[in-house]
Amino acid sequence: MSLFRVSSHMNRKNLLERTCEIANEFLASLPDRPVGRPVDFDGLLASMGGSLPSDGEDSLQIIEHLWKVADPGLVASAGPRYFGFVVGGSLPAAVAADWLTGIWDQNAGLYALSPAAAAAEQIAGSWLRDLFGLPKEMGFGFVTGGTMANFTALAAARHALLRTLGWDVEERGLIGAPPLTVVTSDESHVSIFASLQMLGLGRGRVVRVPTDDQGRMRSSELMKLLADISTPVLVCAQAGNVNTGAFDPIRAIAGCVRDRAGWLHVDGAFGTWAAASASRRALVSGIEQADSISVDCHKWLNVPYDSGLVFVRDPTAQNAAMTLNAPYYAMAPGMARDNSTWVPEASRRARGFTIYAALRSLGRTGITALVDRCCDLARVMADRLARGSGVQILNEVVLNQVLVRFSSPSDRDTDSFTSKVISRVQKEGTCWVGDTTWHGLRAMRVSVSNWSTTEKDITASADAILRCAMDGARAG
Repeated sequence: MSLFRVSSHMNRKNLLERTCEIANEFLASLPDRPVGRPVDFDGLLASMGGSLPSDGEDSLQIIEHLWKVADPGLVASAGPRYFGFVVGGSLPAAVAADWLTGIWDQNAGLYALSPAAAAAEQIAGSWLRDLFGLPKEMGFGFVTGGTMANFTALAAARHALLRTLGWDVEERGLIGAPPLTVVTSDESHVSIFASLQMLGLGRGRVVRVPTDDQGRMRSSELMKLLADISTPVLVCAQAGNVNTGAFDPIRAIAGCVRDRAGWLHVDGAFGTWAAASASRRALVSGIEQADSISVDCHKWLNVPYDSGLVFVRDPTAQNAAMTLNAPYYAMAPGMARDNSTWVPEASRRARGFTIYAALRSLGRTGITALVDRCCDLARVMADRLARGSGVQILNEVVLNQVLVRFSSPSDRDTDSFTSKVISRVQKEGTCWVGDTTWHGLRAMRVSVSNWSTTEKDITASADAILRCAMDGARAG
């Protein structure tokens, strides 16, 4: 064992330096790298797999092998022309902090395991709460992403609403519990329903509120529905429709819920960031009245995975729904923070360090500029594509989302032709775009949320998309 330790110590510096070289080579390739390309998955399995070695291999050889065999299966989602999902990239400071997070190897669950991790989360959470204009009393927790942020918020809501009926759901469970009613938008994100199914509230038991032509919940319809509900009510609104980028009228919805003494949750994975922009802040008007909010930092703060965040107005409800304890836990002293008492996880990565680094790297003005630039570039993309023959922009481009539909004289099935164009674009490699079905129509979905995207990237991508549409029309 001692020889292994000496060998590891002697080789570690070379290993990490070589890994750094590989990382820099990959990052340098991103601006010109094909964003997506066909992958031979069977070949990928064969080159990466085989039998588990009977003896351990040299660490440097492992990294060299992994770099070589994994590269064909890597998507350039960190690059400037990836528009398939709202995933952002990773700011240099955040990447560096993420490397340190791995090297420090801190368990961020308890203060006793890492006071530094506790401090990073407490500071970064309070900075973001202030950036979004949320009340100071709101508690928060750092989770993997939007799904677990929604899960945590809805668990707190379940606790608070059943508490008003004298039911301790954490102690007694849901068997025999008084009923609750969950109300969602007709276009709520799938993570809302995933959270409801995990919480035992049922994804199929929700009352759905109709939406308008941009996917916004109709508050007048919500008011009518609430009038016929006699149970405690949990309403899930949305800041940033995943297809159109549209915002539910949060202030009006908050008024409806407040009149019922219910709970308002806002799924604001990427839309909450509009609060950082003076020109787009009105889109989230009223969000400070929400009882809980979910946010994803890897989307628009551009930090590495996993970096979700949840805010809850009633910290006691959040704590009651999430806290866990054991006789051997050393609880945090004074005002210090045990992160595991606010989220579903105990042992977990110290994800606050990367968020802390990203916030310091950008500052308030930098975050504003990032949000505004992405939104402006989405508008440029929409305008440029709209000039093409047979191109229709389906949504009002109010944020960073663009929905595009393509028609061709040689292909009367517009849904089919749109799908063909999307497939051509994905294979061509200049950029990568998503596909969706929205209000019964097949559409290309373009999401602009990367810090490194420039107008040149938008122009090159729009030109490639129009070429693919033209080639598809010629091919019939």
